Amino acid sequence: MELIYGIKDRPTLGKTFLFALQQLLAIMAATIAVPAIVGNGLSASAALFGAGVGTFVYLLFTKSSSPVFLGSSFAFIGSMFSAFGGAASVYIGYWGLIIGALMAGTVYVIIAIVVKFCGVKWIDRLMPPVIIGPTVAIIGLSLSGNAISDLMKSSVEGGSPHVALVCGLFTLVVTMLCSTYGRTTGKLIPFIQGIIAGYLLASFFALIGKATGNPELVVINYSALKNIDFSKLSGYISLPKFTAVLGGAKGLKGVTPSYLLTIFAAYVPVAFVVFAEHLADHKNLSSIVGVNLLEKPGLTRTLLGDGIGTFVSSIFGGCPNTTYGESIGCVAITRNASTISIWGCSVLCILVSLMTPLVAFLETIPSCVMGGVCVALYGFIAVSGFKMFQSVDLSKNRNLFVASVIFITGVGGMVVKFGAVEIRTVACALILGILTNLILSGKNQEDE
Repeated sequence: MELIYGIKDRPTLGKTFLFALQQLLAIMAATIAVPAIVGNGLSASAALFGAGVGTFVYLLFTKSSSPVFLGSSFAFIGSMFSAFGGAASVYIGYWGLIIGALMAGTVYVIIAIVVKFCGVKWIDRLMPPVIIGPTVAIIGLSLSGNAISDLMKSSVEGGSPHVALVCGLFTLVVTMLCSTYGRTTGKLIPFIQGIIAGYLLASFFALIGKATGNPELVVINYSALKNIDFSKLSGYISLPKFTAVLGGAKGLKGVTPSYLLTIFAAYVPVAFVVFAEHLADHKNLSSIVGVNLLEKPGLTRTLLGDGIGTFVSSIFGGCPNTTYGESIGCVAITRNASTISIWGCSVLCILVSLMTPLVAFLETIPSCVMGGVCVALYGFIAVSGFKMFQSVDLSKNRNLFVASVIFITGVGGMVVKFGAVEIRTVACALILGILTNLILSGKNQEDE
């Protein structure tokens, strides 16, 4: 892809701020969704703070050469539930989140050391384009259900899904038009323009709904802004409730050997699964930016950045990190691969997490508006995967079977659970694709 800004390019300060804000809007919904799902006192602001710091770590380890943001990982949600479920108290559970992230990060570090001494060619042989391409496509396709669900979701009980759909599609249309026909800077920030347009339309419907007493027109929830107490300093700026502080000395004392085994069983197997997603994401990003990130800065550095970033992030927000498809989609659509934008997004994440009104405002963005944006983001991820294996000869039975297994298990939403450990769709598809390729590796392609 012909990039407007390369990895090491430095846009002007004004453009950098807009690019960083766009990345923030793209990753924000998913990043704060994980603590909301897990509950137990975890906060959106702490998750944002942790994601910003974790991405800092990643960028440092990769020498600012990989333009992707690290946000809260959905793959570890089951593991996080196990941390609280196996704990004698919620305070111990907070430390379980941190210890689990440390164990998962250690897995990444070990794999990084292996890659350092053995290289990455074995990975290319284990996962050729016929495996990576469909897997990347599945990353986008597996998220399509979430995008469509959000597209028709009202943020207020009683809001009409049809009104939500109108707002979501309007957001999508504005995003597409700005990206396709926009000029100069406007072409590079289609998501910001789309979200603003969708937000204003939802507000317009809400105004009419309130005036006419028709609750179906109200799909935007302003309660987060209404609940701010501006008479106190906390109404303007406040420190998030960090995980380590919530656990405290009381929680740390309650960590027992049996509880550590529970955490090990919940986190370590998932870490190996997320490693596969790490590979797929960086393969996809490599095809977009035109640089093999597994060689430069190198898989060792990206793994160290992801693993140690995950641990650091969990100290603050409790959520393990992962490279975000939304961030990669942002790079693909805007053709802006400058890592300065990712640095800026990290800074914004930290600042926003400290500013009560900004956190509240972000929480008021309607689900349908974010759904409209995600239709484009997830779609670009899927299309990137298709492009990666377009040169693969599917007339060969071996390739045909490998791609078929990945697509059907991925689109079908295959999920496998072993107790508290859950192997999610993308990982299932990738693992089965690798096994299929290995089983058929003895077939001589010349004989087909």
